[in-house]
Amino acid sequence: MPQYTLFIDGRRTEATSGRRYESVDPFLGEPWASAADGDAADVDAAVAAARRALAGPWGQLTGFGRARLMRRLGDLIARDADRLAEIETRDTGKLLREMRGQLGTIPDWFYYFSGLADKLEGSTVPVDKPNFLVYTRREPAGVVAAIVPWNSPLLLLCWKLAPALAAGCTMVAKPSDYSPASAVELAALMDEAGFPPGVFNVVTGFGPAVGKALAAHPDVNKVAFTGSTVVGAEVAKAAAANITGVLLELGGKSAHVVFDDADLDAACNGVLAGVFAATGQTCMAGSRLLVSREVHDELVAKITARAASIRLGDPKAAETEMGPVATELQYRKVLSMLDDRLGGYFVQPTVLTGVKPTMTVACEEVFGPVLAVLPFDSEDEAVALANDSRYGLAGAVWTKDIHRAHRVAHALHTGTVWINAYRVVAPDVPFGGFGQSGLGRENGIDAVHEYTQTKAVWVELSGGTRDPFTLG
Repeated sequence: MPQYTLFIDGRRTEATSGRRYESVDPFLGEPWASAADGDAADVDAAVAAARRALAGPWGQLTGFGRARLMRRLGDLIARDADRLAEIETRDTGKLLREMRGQLGTIPDWFYYFSGLADKLEGSTVPVDKPNFLVYTRREPAGVVAAIVPWNSPLLLLCWKLAPALAAGCTMVAKPSDYSPASAVELAALMDEAGFPPGVFNVVTGFGPAVGKALAAHPDVNKVAFTGSTVVGAEVAKAAAANITGVLLELGGKSAHVVFDDADLDAACNGVLAGVFAATGQTCMAGSRLLVSREVHDELVAKITARAASIRLGDPKAAETEMGPVATELQYRKVLSMLDDRLGGYFVQPTVLTGVKPTMTVACEEVFGPVLAVLPFDSEDEAVALANDSRYGLAGAVWTKDIHRAHRVAHALHTGTVWINAYRVVAPDVPFGGFGQSGLGRENGIDAVHEYTQTKAVWVELSGGTRDPFTLG
């Protein structure tokens, strides 16, 4: 059984307490690896290492130097993509072919953000005082605490790590209790790439102790969290005690809006991708289908027929289309809404019709392969139904009418809208939510700005003095 340690200050180390815990393979339902069970003492050591790196060799590197290391890291991830994908599948139960696809794209995040590392420019400001030169600088936010979930552990960690490195920050990462392995593997690759000790540290641990200690740590300058809205609120509350900035990518109840002129075969595939791919365990899951009443029955028939044929099984098998739910806790949560058991952690792909907007399955995030279908009779009603949610992470519009496509996309209160597509992301496109789906943006130039602070510098040019009791 693989034995994963903490990674602090460039070294593998056991937890201060000496405790360990087992990570369970969701398909087999049995332990496959052991991880160090860290606590607040380990968080203190990791944060101190990150601060030393920030004040030392990492902080002294130019953007060009950071970019070279990031490109090297991208190459190493590409080299080890198959091995890392297999680890992710063992830890999460997600399809091996999906994880191979994710690992194939992760290097692009480091290549893209390495291109921004040497372009974090300030500006000169033409103020109304001719005896001053004023300019701005973008400086690293400092030590970043990254708390990531179990559904796409390495991808979502790198969404934070790549822009943070480009900005010149250091990081302490806390992977999910249920998927600790890949973050430790990434730390080893960063060491191989030549990153200075302390730039990236990993503290694994079972239960809330590590995450709580990180979010509330007075020497952490930014907390980046992906997970549920409930836990995100607790993270923000803990960070607020130190006036620590937060980047929160939280839950969603995203809607497909399908009009009567849509290509229904394409819409069917988009809905399948949105809620049954990854077993519905994605923050952007399109778990609500709002469909014109005129094509409701036809589209539901297409979706249910395809859902009934989805091949469930071993996530490592090439023919499998949907794997198990990742944890027993999540499995029980989904079943509490369905009372439908298949054995193991498997949940049958489920399409619910006759749903009312006030029902739990229409309002709350299931995080499983469950689709709630609601009909509409007009564009205004469709937009009202889509926006009748406390979440606002993503959504899709399906129509051949280009005017309506843009009109409805603009009206939806979500951070991402796909038109005639779903579940597409890229390193250069911002991603984040409205409402209770989060704060801030990952990916794109916006993400680098999340990890920098702007400093204004005033330079007096005349050498003169001024009245000390007058502003300016």
